Amino acid sequence: MTKSSFPLLVIGAGLAGLTAALAAAPRRVVVLSTGPLGQDCSSAWAQGGIAAALSQGDEPAFHAADTVAAGAGLVDPEMADILTREGPDAVRALASLGVPFDRDKDHGFAQSLEAAHSRPRVARVKGDQAGHEILRSVIAAVRACPSIEVLERTAVRALVQDTSGRVRGALVEQNGQIQTILADAVILAAGGLGGLYDVTTNPHSLRGEAMALAALAGALIADPEFVQFHPTAIDIGLDPAPLATEALRGDGARLIDAEGQPFMGRHHPLADLAPRDVVARAIHEQRLKGQGAFLDARQAIGDHFPEMFPTVFAACMGAGIDPRLQPIPVATAAHYHMGGVWTDADGRTSLAGLFAAGECASTGVHGANRLASNSLLEAAVFGARAGRAAALEAPADPACAILPTQSAPALPDGVIKDLRGAVGLYAGVTRDRQGLTQLLSLIDGMEGRYGPALPLIAARLVASCALMRKESRGSHSRSDYPQTDAVARRTLTTLSQLLANAPIKVAAE
Repeated sequence: MTKSSFPLLVIGAGLAGLTAALAAAPRRVVVLSTGPLGQDCSSAWAQGGIAAALSQGDEPAFHAADTVAAGAGLVDPEMADILTREGPDAVRALASLGVPFDRDKDHGFAQSLEAAHSRPRVARVKGDQAGHEILRSVIAAVRACPSIEVLERTAVRALVQDTSGRVRGALVEQNGQIQTILADAVILAAGGLGGLYDVTTNPHSLRGEAMALAALAGALIADPEFVQFHPTAIDIGLDPAPLATEALRGDGARLIDAEGQPFMGRHHPLADLAPRDVVARAIHEQRLKGQGAFLDARQAIGDHFPEMFPTVFAACMGAGIDPRLQPIPVATAAHYHMGGVWTDADGRTSLAGLFAAGECASTGVHGANRLASNSLLEAAVFGARAGRAAALEAPADPACAILPTQSAPALPDGVIKDLRGAVGLYAGVTRDRQGLTQLLSLIDGMEGRYGPALPLIAARLVASCALMRKESRGSHSRSDYPQTDAVARRTLTTLSQLLANAPIKVAAE
């Protein structure tokens, strides 16, 4: 086993991790990517765009109000203020890196309306290619930065700590070899947990490993039960499921049943532009009743589909569906994790030396239900904040010895398949005590046989906290507890508390 040391280690190479690395310059940084740079990250798959108050008549305060309203009582207003106040400059910074944002006739940012936004504020790139184009430009900047080194095809197996409890680096595997990488500070930015679900829009490789790594090290975890389900994954039997961006509904597409009748008006005054949790539950209900759910863009988009939404168009045509002439069959799919490793406004976690940013972090900005197109913005804003803060972190005390570290065990492919099916069935759009208890029993059995594998730790955090939250709020819907409590409270826990069945600390917002 070899050891190497760097001032700053970034685990994850999506938008949050790469933005953090750039913001830390000129401090030397090593970035770990599980695959080739630009692959295996949700950032590259984002379609709709990036939300920010960039147009006349819009203001960060309006964006913050929409963010708070969508979050069903759990959004931290101070975090929402930071996100929306710093958001416009973050988008302009991306444009300066070469991101070819769509422009209006006056050369300003062309902005679209998406669900739960009070006005158009979603900056798009080539219709539905925002994530791909943003990440492409950021990767080019990272490649050109002399202070950043990228290690591709490198998997993290555990966080390394010293005798004081400070995180000092990571145990990694590259080309079948295990090595230890030490650092003055570590930024965890390795994505969410959509791959824990059997129907997801996320890469398979993202199974909550980042949150699990931090949890095993003792970090405070916030709101892990809140998983957002995108209402309009294209239902053509692919895994992962292609996404039909919410921008389609912003441009007038409507949700209809198998008889061609719109149904969202029965569920919310905003109908097709209701918050995502409302639309997801409505579509889930439609499908359970056998009434079907389809996205009809024939009139709203029609012949303009290929140039306005090329990614969605290609996915549909590849499955033999012409969205110019046919409604698109849709289903709900795990899409985004609002919970994760608790952080402050600069990405600091509860563990010394460890920062987190992006989807694996829980800043409190998304609450119980993320506002559409706030994910890329959060990665850019809070990724940069974490990078700047981590670059200033003082070196660790050399008197504190490095503790021995063991690699987390792996799960066989068949066990992962069984786990994904169970998580999707019991911790999906709707949950209840019986199903969540069954899921935890299954996790216990798998862990007893294979050990504390990272996907099992992540699934346990979701299921345990979903079982303990005896209400329905935002993306967390309990069929046996349909009411919403009068006081909104965040979940704050550690893995050791869960394993000891200790009471979970909750904090009212």
